[in-house]
Amino acid sequence: MTNQNGEGLDEGQDAQQGATAPSGQASVSDVASLSGQQEALNGVSGLGGLNRVSSLSEPGGFTGQARAEGYNSRFAPLGSSDAAGLKEYATYAAQNGDFGTQAALKDLQELAKAGDTTAAEEAEELERMDPLTRKPRASSWISCLILGLLFLAAAAGVWWLGVYTLAGQQYEDEVYRNFAGYLQAVPLLKSILGVFTISKLTIGVSCAIGALGYAIAALRKRWWLLAQVVLYSIISYGAGRLLKAFLPRPYIINSESMHGNSAPSGHTIMAATVVIVLLCVVPRVWRAFCAVIGFLFTMAVGYSVIDGRWHRPTDVIMAILIAGGLALIMLAATRASGMDEPGTRYSSASVQIVSTIMITAGILGGLYGAFLVWQMVSGLEMGARWTFYGAHVSAVVFIASASAIVFGSLLALRQVTASPLSKIGLLGAPPTPPEDL
Repeated sequence: MTNQNGEGLDEGQDAQQGATAPSGQASVSDVASLSGQQEALNGVSGLGGLNRVSSLSEPGGFTGQARAEGYNSRFAPLGSSDAAGLKEYATYAAQNGDFGTQAALKDLQELAKAGDTTAAEEAEELERMDPLTRKPRASSWISCLILGLLFLAAAAGVWWLGVYTLAGQQYEDEVYRNFAGYLQAVPLLKSILGVFTISKLTIGVSCAIGALGYAIAALRKRWWLLAQVVLYSIISYGAGRLLKAFLPRPYIINSESMHGNSAPSGHTIMAATVVIVLLCVVPRVWRAFCAVIGFLFTMAVGYSVIDGRWHRPTDVIMAILIAGGLALIMLAATRASGMDEPGTRYSSASVQIVSTIMITAGILGGLYGAFLVWQMVSGLEMGARWTFYGAHVSAVVFIASASAIVFGSLLALRQVTASPLSKIGLLGAPPTPPEDL
């Protein structure tokens, strides 16, 4: 008697196989366990991978080579890493007693376990060869940590200038009194910002963006990154609530605005936090786009809370800087889950262009706003009406500049931590030299 591959079998051996798998039903339950080993078999390709079962074969079954040839002839078109192919093979073998059913299934399971061990060993070896496959360069996470702390220090400085100085309280009160009237000169902008003066709508949109970010991280199976952004969201919003409850606001002038503390803006810190989450979880090709959307959304919410007379300018700027600073500290803890896959790491022209424009424009805008405030300090002390225009323009510029600097910095450092230059060429192939010199 011969098997399907033409190899001779004596009657005793044939009978032994029949006893091993009388109807194949006992092996059908192994299909589920085989499908669970799909990822371990992903590194095993075609006949060459299945030939490894020869070392695992049992007496009375076919040799590993024979099983591999049988599998290859029937199911190779499905691909050895295809779970459907493995299931079909297992079901076929179980029902027909073909290829030494029980031994073949056990051999494949042993091969999958060996594949798991091999994959783990290869990952460890790759990390030893190049640590950048598992964590960012030290200079990158140190830069994130330092810049994050600088943003938090800047938030504290902005709050102190607006709360503890006479000129600061006068400036904020000037903006608070007339900002809505200033926006009336631009009806389109006023109508857009008016949407975000609806508190429930702003909160709803922010929650939707945050949920989208968490869902993307979960769908990409970036579990460490998902834990990072969830923890970051809790800390960022919680910090805003705590600061607003405990920060003092001394009485220096008889202001028109509310006398109690209102810093930082809760709506603004929520808006900035959720779009930062989205920026951190999307793949490389979407990062620049999400940074632009985050900049616009955060800026719109910031203007709206001043337009609705809920907050002062420093409340908004402080909220943006807190959200950005905490996010950079989070990026300092980036690990493999939050990094681009090895072999897919490339520089991004969109990230470079957008982040450069944002950071440059933010710095120049901040300098221009500071110049305007410096010019009108004396007028603020006298309550001069000519300070009206300068106060509102500088407030608009300050908020836009803070948002641009934060999102430009986050975009650049997110790319640096996610796609570090690798020692073994994981950043991509070098550019091809020109053919004609």
